[in-house]
Amino acid sequence: MSQHDTSHDDEKAVSNISRVTHDSVHIHGIDLIAMLGNVNLGDFAFLELFKRLPEERESIVFNALVVALVEHGLMPSAIATRMTYLGAPESIQGAVSAGLLGLGNTFVGTMEGSARLCQEFMAEGAGPETDIEAAAEHIITHYREQKKVIPGIGHPVHKPRDPRADKLMAIAVEQGFDDTPIRLMQAISEQASRRFDKTLPVNVTGAIGAIATSMNIDWKITRGLGVMARAIGLVGHILEETRTPTAQKIWNRAERECNEDTDPSN
Repeated sequence: MSQHDTSHDDEKAVSNISRVTHDSVHIHGIDLIAMLGNVNLGDFAFLELFKRLPEERESIVFNALVVALVEHGLMPSAIATRMTYLGAPESIQGAVSAGLLGLGNTFVGTMEGSARLCQEFMAEGAGPETDIEAAAEHIITHYREQKKVIPGIGHPVHKPRDPRADKLMAIAVEQGFDDTPIRLMQAISEQASRRFDKTLPVNVTGAIGAIATSMNIDWKITRGLGVMARAIGLVGHILEETRTPTAQKIWNRAERECNEDTDPSN
């Protein structure tokens, strides 16, 4: 068994997010007490990420992004939360955590992929004069050669347009943010739809990835927007579960159908 490395034990643990005294709390240098009643949850989340409160246009767009992510019906994360709460009603935090663990590359987490796609494109020096159509074609070809799904386009329900994505992109443009990443995602959507003969709209996570790029939100943390927002929604699902239970019905149906007598020859 290896010994504990004590070489850094004398170094101070450092976090510059908050400072607390017996009569004050400051977050990134801003008085928390003064913010109470004056700063909304979205703006406070922005403060956590950027170490400052947002400008008006940043507040409008950032709050729109997180609001769009709070609720999405009985998707797997909500079902996981409800089922966990059924088995452990004493642990609301455990039930919410169970749902959050499912926010991966299929649900919600796709905004990370689209943000990375957009940010790598922008890092190459993209701007107003960039040939967006050629860039989109190159990206589609690359993903197809790699046999990977292009993040941020397509949706099983919202066709031919995802109204959430359209509204978010319109808000970002109205507020004066660089629309280059948005135009890239739109071009990818249009070209992929033609190439694969499918309806592949920019979906809400694709829009968020593009807008996050315009707002300088690092792709490595973009999925975190979904985590913080969806936690609110999952608490709402638990409250509904206490009033109109669904988890027991899901369990009963699964148990019944999995144990039905079937003819093995069929």
